[in-house]
Order: sequence, then structure tokens, then C-alpha cells
Amino acid sequence: MIDKKYHNEDIIIYNVTKDYDDTPLSNIMNCKLKRNDIKTIIDHNADVYKEDGKLLLRFRKNILNKDNIQTFYDNIIKFATIPSNNRGSTSGSKKKNVYNNPKIMSNIIGYYDKLSPKQKFLFKQMGKPLPKITVRETRFLQEYPQHFKKTIPLIKEIDTLYKQLVPDKYNKQKKKAIQTPFRIANTSFTTITTNVNFQTTVHTDKGDDLEGFGNLVVIENGNYIGGETCFPQYGIGVDVRNGDIIFMDVHEPHGNLPIQLETSESKRLSIVCYLRKSIWEQTKGKTRKFMEKQNKTMKNIKSKL
Repeated sequence: MIDKKYHNEDIIIYNVTKDYDDTPLSNIMNCKLKRNDIKTIIDHNADVYKEDGKLLLRFRKNILNKDNIQTFYDNIIKFATIPSNNRGSTSGSKKKNVYNNPKIMSNIIGYYDKLSPKQKFLFKQMGKPLPKITVRETRFLQEYPQHFKKTIPLIKEIDTLYKQLVPDKYNKQKKKAIQTPFRIANTSFTTITTNVNFQTTVHTDKGDDLEGFGNLVVIENGNYIGGETCFPQYGIGVDVRNGDIIFMDVHEPHGNLPIQLETSESKRLSIVCYLRKSIWEQTKGKTRKFMEKQNKTMKNIKSKL
């Protein structure tokens, strides 16, 4: 609920309070939002603060470089549209077996901190214990390094805006990022999640740095309605569109509204850049030489699959 609203030049400042406490919130966790769940949609430059004075989100429109956006899209979209079943409850699934989850277009690039089910099976088949350090290159980075390289300008731009717009959170996250060689191009990120035409359930982000701040960028190809990023407990959402960026407290419950495609070819690609907490914990203080050895080990495992 919006308590106060005022202007600071071209930015509108909001102070919000919760519409309800955590008990009714539990009824919608891991459930998909409906449009009437959200009272206010923000579509302009805005800063939103919670009742304790802490920043909930910072939204800026038309701030990203168009060439960087298009280059990222061109080099990722084929991979990003591969169906996967790795999102579990975020996709609305309550299945314990990952293979029983619904297949949605959600993928991970950069570095990751968990072995794939196939990799775990191979270790079991060989009678070997799982490695103590499970950090690895993602499939996209291993198989399409030249495409990955071309996504870097947009990732660096997001990192620069993070530093400018949320410097206190950025500095804490970057301090950790520089302690691990498994980071993307000297940014504060280790990992990128891409989602295509995917409505997530209400959730909190659990694998990222607890001291950092989340972000979301959307790249559009074709027309659609919906997909707004929402914080249901506060009754507000943000309409993030092509060229916009939002920085937000992803440890507050959030999800997005239904996406209605105007044609079968329409695509809403969302990008989330973050620091995986476990990557930092497993590899802080390690050298690039260690990283190269670890990557080689994981590639050898993959070659046996």
C-alpha cells in the first residue's frame, strides 16, 4: 500500500507499507499471481522505500544501450528458448523429482555451484564420492564461448548501473566477487538466469548474495501484455520493458503477472544477474590456475556423459 508519494526531479518517490502480514502471505507463496492481486503498476522512474526506510526497488526507464541489448539477445536467444525443468517451485511445481517439473524456458549462463543430475549419476555409477567443490562452467559458457563473450557488454552495463544506483549494496557484493575467479568479466556477478515468456510464482531468491541487491532487465521481440514484476505484500508492480532496468530486494516475496503474447513468435526475455553465494563460499581465495583446473575437470566429466 502506498503511504506517501512525492517527486524528486524526474523520479517519483514512494513510501509503502505491507497490505497484510506474513500469515496470509504464506497462502500465495509458490503460487502464480493474478492481475487483481496488484493495486498499483509503476511505469516511470521511481524509488520505493519500505516502512523501515530500506529501499525496496529502484526503477529506471530507457537507460540501457540499444546495441548492447540487441547483441545480447541475438547471441543468447537460441539457447534461452531451450526448455528446462530446473526451476521447481518457481514454476509452480511441487514435485520432488526434478524430471517431473514442467518444462519452461529458463536457463543459466556463466558459472554455477551445483552438479547436474546427470553428473551426479555418473559419479554414483563410477563409485566415486561427489567432489567437495562443485563450481562449474555452465553449458552455454562451455559450448558457446564466443556467443557468451558477446553478451558481456550488456552485463558490464548492468554492473555499472548497479554501482551508480545502489552503491552500498554493490560495494558489499563486489568485495565478495573479487575474491573468486569464477566471476563474469570482473563484474560483481557470477551467474545470469534467462527466462523466456515465463511467469514465475511468488518466491524469494535463495541462492544469491544476501548482502547484495537483485536486478531485472527485459528484452522484447514482438508484442505482449503483462509480465510486470510485482511485490504482492505491498500491492505494487513495475512494468519493466525494453531498455529499462530495476534493482530490487529479491529477498522480499516477488513474482510476475501473466504474460499474454500477441503472436506465437512474441518473446519476453528477462535477464537476472547475480552473485551465487555458494560459488563465493566454495572458491573465495582461489586462483585462476585453480579455476582452469576445475573447469578442465568438469569438462572431462561432461565428456563421459
